[in-house]
Amino acid sequence: MASKPSKTSTAIIGAAFLMATSAIGPGFLTQTTVFTKQLGAAFAFVIVITIIIDIAVQLNIWRMITMSRLRAQDLANELLPGLGYVLAAMIVLGGIAFNTGNIAGAGLGLQVCTGLPTPIGAAISAAIALFIFWQKDAGRAMDVFTKYMGILMIVLTCYVAFVAHPPVAEALMQMVWPAKVSALAIITIVGGTVGGYISFAGAHRLLEGGITGIDNIKKVNKGAVSGIVITGIMRFVLFLAALGVVVQGKLIEPTNPAASVFKMAAGHLGYFFFGMVMWAASITSVIGASFTAISFIKTFHPVIEAHQKIWVSGFIVLSAGIFEWVGQPVKVLVMAGTMNGFILPLALIIILLAAGKSRITRNYQHALWLQIAGWLVVAGMLWMVFILHKGE
Repeated sequence: MASKPSKTSTAIIGAAFLMATSAIGPGFLTQTTVFTKQLGAAFAFVIVITIIIDIAVQLNIWRMITMSRLRAQDLANELLPGLGYVLAAMIVLGGIAFNTGNIAGAGLGLQVCTGLPTPIGAAISAAIALFIFWQKDAGRAMDVFTKYMGILMIVLTCYVAFVAHPPVAEALMQMVWPAKVSALAIITIVGGTVGGYISFAGAHRLLEGGITGIDNIKKVNKGAVSGIVITGIMRFVLFLAALGVVVQGKLIEPTNPAASVFKMAAGHLGYFFFGMVMWAASITSVIGASFTAISFIKTFHPVIEAHQKIWVSGFIVLSAGIFEWVGQPVKVLVMAGTMNGFILPLALIIILLAAGKSRITRNYQHALWLQIAGWLVVAGMLWMVFILHKGE
């Protein structure tokens, strides 16, 4: 008889899926499809490079947060008083903007599956997210829900990829020897996978689960790498589905590229599957963004920590309200996207500087290779942000 997974194992898996499903949102589906259309099989190389970068980022952040036993904002305040408030403000403001888009995506997903108007689908989705957070053991409910939604997305997309008949051999070859490389694609995918609140979703979940200290370092590493691998699998499967459509010469609809891939590859069933994937991707991102945003302010005042569920609920209701009454704020989303490009290097700089402070790391020694990898990512991201904005 198989033994039940331990509470620690469940928390690690939950943290990995929370991080992964936070990354897999409406923007993830669109970006993956658009870059596949632009780069073809060469996008496989971009996926591999971004996975390597993302693992370096997540290992730095997850290790330092769990080893120091400090949430990112508290770690930043320990490094420089007031810095944590700046970081928290950027995360929360960006989270509200992106959560509005996530609510919109959830409404669209239900509209595709059921025919319900998008605003009603968005309201129902927000209510489901609230229901999950108001469970007695909200952490476990969140872990279980994101895990099964993540598996559902991968399984449905695998079916679409299979019927699309992509040139797998060509994709594998260009994974290591690409016909072309896009720096824009790399920075966009990295920012979309570990940018903004996503970088901290899993690490803060581990703190909630009490998985901290050197004794748990292997488990922390496993969770960080697993989250990126899950995200990478979903991206690669979606890439293959889109590639199968592209090589057949079919035109991907620019207004909703992911939906057109699912529909052209698998007909009406594929379009229904798109609705399910879009809803699952969006609702889990709502959960990830809401949990993480409030985790960034809960330590600032005892009232927030004591009434965390109310604050999370308010965050969800505010995001849903913006969508219902204002619509998806395009300008705000663009601003949040720009902010994301700065949050990642800022967060990494804080983490890497803190790694050299024994009063913060206590008896933990941060690996030199991780520090070098982290600084290389910081330099690369700042350079790319500069180049991209200079070219605008």
